[in-house]
Amino acid sequence: MKYAGRYLIVFIALLLGQISQAQEKQFNHGKRVVIIMMDGFGMSYFNNAPMPHLKAMIAKSFFKQVNALMPTVTNANNTSICTGTFPEVNGISGNFFLNDKGEEEYMEDKHLVLAPTIFQKLKADGIKSALLSSKKKSTTLLPEGADIVVSPETADTSWVNRIGTPPEIYSAEVNYWTMKAGIYLLKNRKDIRCIYIHTTDYPMHTWAPTDSSSIRHLANIDNLIGQISETAPDATILITADHDVNHKSRCIDVKKALQLQHVDIKLALSPEKDKYVKHHRGFGGAAYVYLNKDSDLPEVKKALYKIKGIETVLTRAEAAKKYHLPPTRIGDLIVLGDSTTVFGDLENGAEEDLPETYRSHGSVYEIKVPLIILNAEKMPPASYFNYNKDLAGWLTDKKYW
Repeated sequence: MKYAGRYLIVFIALLLGQISQAQEKQFNHGKRVVIIMMDGFGMSYFNNAPMPHLKAMIAKSFFKQVNALMPTVTNANNTSICTGTFPEVNGISGNFFLNDKGEEEYMEDKHLVLAPTIFQKLKADGIKSALLSSKKKSTTLLPEGADIVVSPETADTSWVNRIGTPPEIYSAEVNYWTMKAGIYLLKNRKDIRCIYIHTTDYPMHTWAPTDSSSIRHLANIDNLIGQISETAPDATILITADHDVNHKSRCIDVKKALQLQHVDIKLALSPEKDKYVKHHRGFGGAAYVYLNKDSDLPEVKKALYKIKGIETVLTRAEAAKKYHLPPTRIGDLIVLGDSTTVFGDLENGAEEDLPETYRSHGSVYEIKVPLIILNAEKMPPASYFNYNKDLAGWLTDKKYW
């Protein structure tokens, strides 16, 4: 009997080992995924940057121009990419919003995200992941499920020893640090099967696509993408952006501009507003307008269309339907600017002329972005990919494992 017991123990151990190996094969296939959300890397930057490593890989892989989500600001798009859902599902309607208490709030808290992240979906299948972001705000908004969460803005001593002292957030170099952190994980933590890298768009706010400094920044990013591919030739690399960036010549303070017509509203806020004020001063190409009472809507809408630079005014219901936005987290009216106009709070007057160097986003004029998939064994047909949010959602669909 004692020998039978031993055989039984050995048999169970072998069986458990086979199950474990089967799970490992099913979940991982020895493959890794690197998702790169290149903040501000719209089509104007993609088209103007040589980026030989990336474009050579694209020639053998997949590329498609797709739409970003409205408003074309980071948090709404980054969350949608990270969850594979529209804002109407994940709840993130911008960088800034009016909360349930009627208070203005930055959208930086993970509890505001109403859909599971890709990290949570992978964790359910026993797959480890990492979130690396040049911008600290993404590490507080999107960390759920990630095994490693790192930002150069908050990097501890262990990361400084590995990668070096992080550059300041208002620099191009901070993006190189973040991508090098990803390369470190690919080299040293092969148990991390999914790495999500989010850069900052400070370089795009600073330089036009044809500026030599912009081309140099993207050349360095291109070299780092090449290093990622060399370090992990097994890895599937997915790349997209949250928006393009354009020069804007005029900012309008919507509330003050309406007061000039003797029309009063409760509040107008820019969903682009965040704590990185040096990027764009909180000005963006869309504005959420909150009314004092519902009956004011016709008068306010009529007055808004009289303001130079306002191209489109949508009701809450219209905007929610057209742009897949969460109705409870947008204004009573949504204002969209023309190609050269942004909205925000101004200290002096209802309008301000902006300098030639000013660059921002938020409108439909920053909606075209690239979607790139490199080294994928199986993937959906091209028709599947219409928005940047479609970049990685298919990864957790078992038919593509």
